[in-house]
Amino acid sequence: MSAAEDQADVDRVLAGNLEAFEGIVRRWQGPLINLAYRFCRDRGRAEEMAQEAFLRAFNALGQWRREAMFSTWLFSLATRLYCKQLRRIPIHSLSLDDIPESRNPERTDAGLEEEETARTLRRAPDALPPKYREPLLLYYFHELDVTAAAKNLGLPEGTLKARLSRGLDLLRAKLAQVSPVCQRKEA
Repeated sequence: MSAAEDQADVDRVLAGNLEAFEGIVRRWQGPLINLAYRFCRDRGRAEEMAQEAFLRAFNALGQWRREAMFSTWLFSLATRLYCKQLRRIPIHSLSLDDIPESRNPERTDAGLEEEETARTLRRAPDALPPKYREPLLLYYFHELDVTAAAKNLGLPEGTLKARLSRGLDLLRAKLAQVSPVCQRKEA
């Protein structure tokens, strides 16, 4: 995923070669769908959300200020869109208490127990309120730094850090019941 390829494709689209947008879609379709899926946990809806993000990006290409990488601009646009759409039509949220705990702690089949724990860990962020879930998804799952994640969500960096901390605390409290790995190590 080359910044030079992104810039060349954007320049060609702005010069009237609309087919050049296909290169942008090819490079960024998977990452945008994955980002949307992290927000909504529905593959079909994620694909629709990503398609809408590409449409918005196409219409706003002239607004990309080349101070930042194209990918940063695209992900920021997509994140704002995804958050807006999920506020309009929210996903069914689970309460932290609805996350299943291990069924049988005395079970001898460690492999199945580990698989069940891993599944629970992957689903755990879905149970958080959006104001904690969204920062966690961007920072931990999409590996954005604090500055980029805060910018994508339109938050001050201090607020993002506070939400990351609070979100992790909420997850640890619930997950400590499921897996001793999730317990905060005390120094």
